[in-house]
Amino acid sequence: MLSVSAVTKSYGDQTLFSAVTFNVGARDRIALIGPNGSGKTTLFEIITGNSRPDTGSVNLRKGTTIGYLEQDIRPTSKKLLLDEVANASTRISGLAHRIGLLQEELAEGADPENSQALLNEMGELQHQYEFAGGYNAEYEARTVLSGLGFTEADFSRPLSEFSGGWIMRAALAKLLLLSPDMLLLDEPTNHLDLESCIWFERYLAAYAGAVMVVSHDREFLNRLVGKVLSIERDKIVFHRGNYDSYITFRQQENEIAEATAKRQEMKIKKETRFIERFRAKNTKATQVQSRIKKLARMEMVEVPRATKRISFSFPEPVRSGERVITLDHLIKSYNSNTVYRDLNLVINRGDRVALVGPNGAGKTTLLRILAGVLAFESGQRKLGHNITTAYYAQYQLELLEPDNNVLSELRRAAPDEPEQRLRSTLGAFLFGADDITKKVSVLSGGEKSRLVIARLLMQPANLLLMDEPTNHLDIASREILTDALEAYKGTLCFITHDRTLIRQIANKIIEVKDGRLRIFPGTYDEYLYKQEPARQDGPPRPRQPVAAATMPRESKKDLRQRKQMEGELRNKYHQQSAPAEKRIAEIEAELSALEDGLKEAENMFADSEHYEDSARVVDNIEKHRSLKESIAALTLEWEKLSGESEKLKNEYEEARRRL
Repeated sequence: MLSVSAVTKSYGDQTLFSAVTFNVGARDRIALIGPNGSGKTTLFEIITGNSRPDTGSVNLRKGTTIGYLEQDIRPTSKKLLLDEVANASTRISGLAHRIGLLQEELAEGADPENSQALLNEMGELQHQYEFAGGYNAEYEARTVLSGLGFTEADFSRPLSEFSGGWIMRAALAKLLLLSPDMLLLDEPTNHLDLESCIWFERYLAAYAGAVMVVSHDREFLNRLVGKVLSIERDKIVFHRGNYDSYITFRQQENEIAEATAKRQEMKIKKETRFIERFRAKNTKATQVQSRIKKLARMEMVEVPRATKRISFSFPEPVRSGERVITLDHLIKSYNSNTVYRDLNLVINRGDRVALVGPNGAGKTTLLRILAGVLAFESGQRKLGHNITTAYYAQYQLELLEPDNNVLSELRRAAPDEPEQRLRSTLGAFLFGADDITKKVSVLSGGEKSRLVIARLLMQPANLLLMDEPTNHLDIASREILTDALEAYKGTLCFITHDRTLIRQIANKIIEVKDGRLRIFPGTYDEYLYKQEPARQDGPPRPRQPVAAATMPRESKKDLRQRKQMEGELRNKYHQQSAPAEKRIAEIEAELSALEDGLKEAENMFADSEHYEDSARVVDNIEKHRSLKESIAALTLEWEKLSGESEKLKNEYEEARRRL
């Protein structure tokens, strides 16, 4: 359906990506991943034709339609929300307009000679309108909008009244109603709450077209995609599988690269020793030059840098009482809308509470009450013994001092901490040596989020409340945040649509719904297990694009056969390569010991006292000769086995690509 061939894009001296080549099938679910600034959005712009590549081509099958959800959307319409979404299709709205004109003309009493022609035309237009889904458009618009968190009252509000996050949801709803053959989605879950995210994920799983998505939501990618296209520092990696499968694959590649790099380093040392030893000998000049050229031509193996788990050392908060915070018979309203009536809640020391529930249920209201930043009508909020609170919300990004640099902004939060500790903390939050001198005003949204979180954790609060801390963070930054929250010693209550974070951090789930709280002690998976019967229905299956029946789809049988073939191929490769890899490891250990012995023998040759004992000299000469012969023989065997191992690996990778 889509073919991208050898696409390269640069801006000035910076090359974003080079020779990108991949195909998208009619039912593919592909994750486009890579660090911030790697060119993911640029690649989407090239696919849609909004930008041109420096080299390469993008070919789209004739008649294929593409729907593109951009990261930043500005409201341009003053229509009511439901009308805007239901009339998303220009074809449907155009047909409806034409039918309306004909109905008016007939109602006003058209010329009898033209009446039949007008009736025939209107019949044809109504047939086209029905075929295009016009009569179901409003019903489907209501379904999609409800799934994305809009209420019935929102349907009749002008689009211009909504905030940026809700504008993004409306744009997503319009795109889903258009039902293009291929969806390009740039961070679609950024403005969705957990319930909407789950609905959206299921909708996309049932979607009849292809989906290519940029997202930093690991759980979303794991449950949706079957392929991963990763834009990396020095290459493009295309992998069959979900995000976790890709990470495992890259870790295995890294291990192979590390082993190859070690063997290469060993080979370079051997060649270098030969060159240094015989550089001055005329009889070895040809061999020396040959090896110098060989080293110059050698392509160095680079081990890809991976995000490693970081050990955090934050100021330890004072020990709190058993009851950290209590809400007692609390009432909270917004004008005539009562959000909570007679609300009671206790959070205990050591709780790591995730607040979940549908959009508009009052999760953020509850968190702000807990944080002490929102007033309520009646009831009590009581803090326990020795409690100090810290609160994270998106608006706090704007409270950073724009003229401060990163280091001085962190120092503001922890003035008594040594500079080295501040630098180490910033390094743990992915701020490099050059980044800490940047002014806050030039930081991206993700960088500001990381800085605010680092500031919070450097303050020894024992109750931490966080509202959507993963917004603007890429996957690497989210993993760092998870590590930091695991290291945090206090009590935690948070809202997030990132299910990976909930799964790894929460030990208690509080479901907020209809002004009531339901408390589930335990993990997120245990909570989901208890809720599963209520989630079985899921969203209705989305409308399929025209001619969807002709789109090829891999059957379950074919998928099973392919997985079986991949497993058999992998097992065969391991069976064939294991003996050689084992022997290579043994040889490397032996060579290390022999080279130590050779160095010891050569040191004895340099010792003048050594020559006073002739028998000892003879023994050392024999030992030196024997060691060199053994090293030469083992090195020859190592080179032969390494070549065989590399050949097997290349054959295996090629066979995998052909599946």
